[in-house]
Amino acid sequence: MSNSKGAVLWFTGLSGSGKSTLSRLIETELRKRGCKVEVLDGDEVRENLSKGLGFSKEDRDTNIRRIGYVAKLLSRNGVITITAAISPYQEVRNQVRAMSRNFIEIYAECSIEALTQRDVKGLYKKALAGEIKNFTGISDPYEAPANPEIKINSEKQSEAESLAQILGYLEKNGFVPAATAARA
Repeated sequence: MSNSKGAVLWFTGLSGSGKSTLSRLIETELRKRGCKVEVLDGDEVRENLSKGLGFSKEDRDTNIRRIGYVAKLLSRNGVITITAAISPYQEVRNQVRAMSRNFIEIYAECSIEALTQRDVKGLYKKALAGEIKNFTGISDPYEAPANPEIKINSEKQSEAESLAQILGYLEKNGFVPAATAARA
């Protein structure tokens, strides 16, 4: 039996900012607490639900709306749905927010400098050199959320600190049981 109410944890931030890492850490912790959880990773959704879409603004918006729709269906059935997609445009994030009752936007903030340094694939260096077109945050816009429910800074906070901040919000607002209550 689940100890949580459905919600959408919508991670947004630039490529490499820690969205997928944090979503997996949250997933593990919530499962330990008896919550029903599903992760919709941006790359996996693109491969399975949005195959054939490119990276134009229209295609990116369509991809995000599809993720939002699936998240809505899951969350209304008591599943805490975690998304990890860049979702660069505020307008579409607002549309997705309007779809779901318990929408929690989590902004993973990190500077381009730090992202470039930690980028093992060298994508930021290529994008900065003009070798990759439509790269979010470099040659394509990223609109940071003005008022996310949770803002973490993956450049300054450890993964453990970020995880604790997110769990604290979820506990305080009644989305998940406290760790002690879940294990009692």
